[in-house]
Amino acid sequence: MHIPPPGDPLPAPRSPSGSDVVFTADFASSAQWVAGRSWAYPDGGPENPGDDKLDHLVPDADYSRSGVFRARRRPDGRWNTGLLTTEGSRQGFMVRSGDVLQVRVRLPRQIGAWPAIWTWRDGGQEIDVFEYHPDNPDLLEFTNHVRGAGDYYQDTAVRPGAWVDLRTEFGVRSVVWWVNGVRAFADTRGVGRDWRAYLIVNLSVSAGRYHPRPTAQTTEMSYEVRDLVVRRPSGAARPATEAATGTATDTGDEAGAGEDERRPDAQRPA
Repeated sequence: MHIPPPGDPLPAPRSPSGSDVVFTADFASSAQWVAGRSWAYPDGGPENPGDDKLDHLVPDADYSRSGVFRARRRPDGRWNTGLLTTEGSRQGFMVRSGDVLQVRVRLPRQIGAWPAIWTWRDGGQEIDVFEYHPDNPDLLEFTNHVRGAGDYYQDTAVRPGAWVDLRTEFGVRSVVWWVNGVRAFADTRGVGRDWRAYLIVNLSVSAGRYHPRPTAQTTEMSYEVRDLVVRRPSGAARPATEAATGTATDTGDEAGAGEDERRPDAQRPA
């Protein structure tokens, strides 16, 4: 676990002068995002109980399109949950080696909530920008599943209901995570030169194997995502699959058939 020392001398992250914004999230855009499906779930969803999730993915705009990702209890004990992915969308945007993602999130308060922003492509390529569980109220989780690295970050600014600024640098030789301007973790493993993957933003619900499930009194939970942008070094070539789908910052109404979700979570170390 990484616990930042008082007066951490590391400088706050800066946007390189030689970088361009290549993606500005518009969650309402069906050209950018597909709602309620992901090939990270078995058969594209809507459920993934093997990953300790109570999720039942729904395309309902009220669960994700405003940037507030919601989960609501169902009569069968599962939870309708919101998920957006760029996979299968008309634009088909993918983050790539060298990209930098920045985002603000408001953490959920309810036990059992499992928010995350992560990447996925062809059965893997997963980098977790963050995961959070309110039963570990001051702890964020970062994982590079591509090359087997991860860490926990503990800070008093991380707490249920708090706004947190996140930045992830998808480096060839090291993925670097920043929290509120503090360098939280550099994995020294990276993603390699040819890595690329789709984005997923979602709220899962824990089923109890790794983290507690919601209390019987909880019927709804949510977290909020704002100001998600991706920057890329100036002059970097766009892959042919992405260039063929149009500019990543365009908006439109044409829906794709994409999806979203992820793997079992680690418990907080003793």
